[in-house]
Amino acid sequence: MKQDSARNAAYTVDCEDYVHVVKFNPFDSGDSCALIAYGGNNYVVVGTCRFQEEDAEVEGLQYKTLRTFHHGIRVDAIAWSPETRLDALPPQLRFCTAASDKKLRLFTSDLQDKNEYKEFDGHSDYINDLVFAPKEGQEVASVSDDHTCRVWDLEGNEKAHFVLRSPGMSVCWHPEEAFKLMVAEKNGTIRFYDLLTQQAILSLECEQKPLMSADWCLKNTLKIGAVAGSDWLIWDIAHSSYPQDKRPVHVDRARLFRWSRVNENLFATTGFPGKTNTQLLIHHLGHLQPILIGTAAVGSGLTWHRTLPLCAVGGDHKIFFWVTEM
Repeated sequence: MKQDSARNAAYTVDCEDYVHVVKFNPFDSGDSCALIAYGGNNYVVVGTCRFQEEDAEVEGLQYKTLRTFHHGIRVDAIAWSPETRLDALPPQLRFCTAASDKKLRLFTSDLQDKNEYKEFDGHSDYINDLVFAPKEGQEVASVSDDHTCRVWDLEGNEKAHFVLRSPGMSVCWHPEEAFKLMVAEKNGTIRFYDLLTQQAILSLECEQKPLMSADWCLKNTLKIGAVAGSDWLIWDIAHSSYPQDKRPVHVDRARLFRWSRVNENLFATTGFPGKTNTQLLIHHLGHLQPILIGTAAVGSGLTWHRTLPLCAVGGDHKIFFWVTEM
């Protein structure tokens, strides 16, 4: 847990396996530590992080594993439920995974004897992203290479089904727009669906492909960001269905886009895993150049801390953490 020089990660956590995906809990779990989950080839590990940036008594990073969940198959995506509470008695952990067998798995644990999981079956191809309803957490939405977006209840029943025109790459559910779902497709289209009428209500165009990842800004519901080809793109949906701003950033191709959860002008992108390492870039809309450039050995996954300008990327037997200025 050492503090490295610039460009290297500020902190690292050693893991037993290759980390395919890493996800901070975006919801308040009632605890002063941040919850983080990461997925490997056949397990999910849930742990807590406390950083010196938020607690002067911590030197660097304090990391503690809470529980390891046997998964039996490679984890491709993880979503946290807002029902996760560490301050409840008993505590409740709830998260959902997407795996390479095209199934969703909903895990619920009290960190004691109760460890349950349910499989949701229905997608016919790889699932690229999933998200919980941000208010009550009673539904999960998922998007897949099978050209569908599906909304499930917690029993695994399909509540809605949207047919897409290409593989679904990202799905976002904004806490201030609880009846809308944002779905980004590989062909460069981002659509918003009204969950009450189950109709598309707005679409945005990249005008380039492949779109690999998109995100809905937590701090400003009018801002959407994505990566397509080697560029990042930003929309202001109040003004246009075409990007307001775009910039080529990754030499080969960009892979992931994530907004910071604390600043509407801060976001991170990653490149495709290369033969040796993956580039992480942190951008600020007020600056022409990236404000931080990091590399991780064959990195995968990208996630921002709920309350700090700090992001994490998974990699070979490690999680890497980068801290930036606001």
